[in-house]
Amino acid sequence: MAIEARSTQSFVPIKEVRDGIIILKDGGLRAVLMCSSINLSLKSFEEQEAVLRQFENFLNSLDFSVEIVIQSRRHDIRPYLLKLEERMRDINEPLLKIQIKEYIEFIETFTENVNIMNKQFFIVVPYTKSNITPGKAGGMLSKILPTSKSSSTVATTGSFEEERTQLEQRISVIQGGLARSGGLQVIQLGTEEIIEKFYQTFNPGENVGNITNYEG
Repeated sequence: MAIEARSTQSFVPIKEVRDGIIILKDGGLRAVLMCSSINLSLKSFEEQEAVLRQFENFLNSLDFSVEIVIQSRRHDIRPYLLKLEERMRDINEPLLKIQIKEYIEFIETFTENVNIMNKQFFIVVPYTKSNITPGKAGGMLSKILPTSKSSSTVATTGSFEEERTQLEQRISVIQGGLARSGGLQVIQLGTEEIIEKFYQTFNPGENVGNITNYEG
């Protein structure tokens, strides 16, 4: 029996991304927030305890489900090496050229032996009118995947605006709570950034665009 070929899009439960909001095929809305990080190991024991208590209180204060996603990717050092090579070509001093060349060779050897990782932290914030049981943990899509076969749509612009207002209230709660948890900064990804992030998720070997990184 012939098997009908299906595109990747048919497996993704996203209808569209509008104004930085993911609209699912079942009518649910999702926002993706990018969060900064802090290095607890650089803080005193008392400071660590305070941050953890604040974060615990923040989680306990939520009356809706969220998903915290950590993506760890090998850092692409090639753009940095290209800049060094361009700089080396513009320099006329022979000794300085040799030093830059040796430095490039050192960086290349070092990155071949050591994985330099780039971590990004995301929070997926859901809003759906109907009661939907939260999905199981399993990556960014677990809170995005619909949990029932029923299909609804965002019928009108007015309906979308009303539901987006409710979602934005949840976003404000997240931003305020994390700001009190060690001063973490949170930004909402826009439409292009969301599309870029999902493209990278399904095409992990490719590097496109540039989402601003927060460093703690």
